[in-house]
Amino acid sequence: MSIMPLPKDHPKVKPKKVGVIIANLGTPDATDYWSMRRYLNEFLSDKRVVDLPNWKWQPILQGIILTFRPKKSGEAYASIWDNENDESPLLGITRKQSIALSERFKKTHGDNVIVDFAMRYGNPSADSVIQKMHDQGCDRIVFFPLYPQYAAPTTATANDQAFRSLMKMNWQPAFRTVPAYFENDHYLDALAASLKEGIAASKVKPTKLVLSYHGVPLRYLMEGDPYHCQCHKTSRLVAERAGFDADFIETAFQSKFGREEWVGPATVDFVAELAKAGHKSIAIAAPAFSSDCVETLEEIQEEIFESFEHAGGEHFNYIPCLNDRSDHIEALAKILENELAGWVDNQ
Repeated sequence: MSIMPLPKDHPKVKPKKVGVIIANLGTPDATDYWSMRRYLNEFLSDKRVVDLPNWKWQPILQGIILTFRPKKSGEAYASIWDNENDESPLLGITRKQSIALSERFKKTHGDNVIVDFAMRYGNPSADSVIQKMHDQGCDRIVFFPLYPQYAAPTTATANDQAFRSLMKMNWQPAFRTVPAYFENDHYLDALAASLKEGIAASKVKPTKLVLSYHGVPLRYLMEGDPYHCQCHKTSRLVAERAGFDADFIETAFQSKFGREEWVGPATVDFVAELAKAGHKSIAIAAPAFSSDCVETLEEIQEEIFESFEHAGGEHFNYIPCLNDRSDHIEALAKILENELAGWVDNQ
């Protein structure tokens, strides 16, 4: 059967490819007041993050919080900022993850798979990356929020933003989203290995390992969000995988914001209680974060460490996030291979 040639004035048609987008929370473009204000305004205006009615929340946000919080948050970011590359660690690490995954898929799928990254808040935006992939010929895209445990303020809002981007397109690519992966064997293997390596490297053997997850209001749990339960299950599964005694690992939650009751215990208070109870050497890790960021590099290593030290603690060992470790990249690649099934196989 002959194929009719395209008219000379027909728009250029690119060879079909499959896109992979890894998505993280986001980052300000700089640490100055106005950069922080823009970032915080976008973040705190998200209904998935603060679900109060606009009439109640926006006057508080615009009149009080965005007047004072940008300076404080800017100082926190400045203390961990990558000055050499003029970017936040989260941005740099997510880029490295994207490059490593791209190289991994290049070996197995050649040029048929394009890998890039996007941020829910700040840059590069989901809008810009999805459009770029469309322009590169991607008629199918896998969107991968890098949150092991599902939560409405993380996984759901990342997916929301991606679908809002699709709503603007006349010719939409087929689209898949990757579910929570806290039970994935490859992820658990990488997490267990990092924890065992971190504990082995401690100057003084810790008597407790605190797994500190980002907190959410208690109301979210009561309304059916599975995040709290998935965090506890992550702790149990990785303890089993690493061969830790059940009473060695503790689960806590950080980053409380506002006056509402949040899931607990609060990490900043819990580590002080451990120190007072005689646990002078502890290790701490943050399994809800796929990349080190302000919550781990500043909040854990400064605020939470100071709480432990002031309560009499002596040895505080922070174990980094999985970042671009080779076993983490391979775990993410294995998860993506499953989601790509039927697409890359038929190229």
